[in-house]
Amino acid sequence: MSVLSQPRPAPPRVAPIAAGAFVVAVALPIFLVAGWGLAGWGLGAVLWIAGQCLGLLLARLRYGTGNLAASGVLAIGMMFRGIAVMAVVFAVAVARPHVALAAALVYAAAYTLELGVSLVAYFSGGSAA
Repeated sequence: MSVLSQPRPAPPRVAPIAAGAFVVAVALPIFLVAGWGLAGWGLGAVLWIAGQCLGLLLARLRYGTGNLAASGVLAIGMMFRGIAVMAVVFAVAVARPHVALAAALVYAAAYTLELGVSLVAYFSGGSAA
């Protein structure tokens, strides 16, 4: 059996969320020192926090093969999370492209580190079998 095909329990969400929050927090002084407007950082931070709140809300669902309805709601909710963020960024980009670009960069950096920490936690944990 390969490493990728072994079922594993879901890793704890605390470390990935903390890593993403660290990126958002570190981005603030970078924006201040560089003299960039804080509107982009603020929008990126709000979008990331809203995405985390939705993710934590969806994590409370009891999903799995025994509850297919909850699994469907979880899948649609996770897709909505990304689509909603991009819809807001595109809407802002119409009026203020520099704000939208800054927000997208803050969100993408936080999400990327969060995903990386999640993957490391998932594959470093023991298998469920």
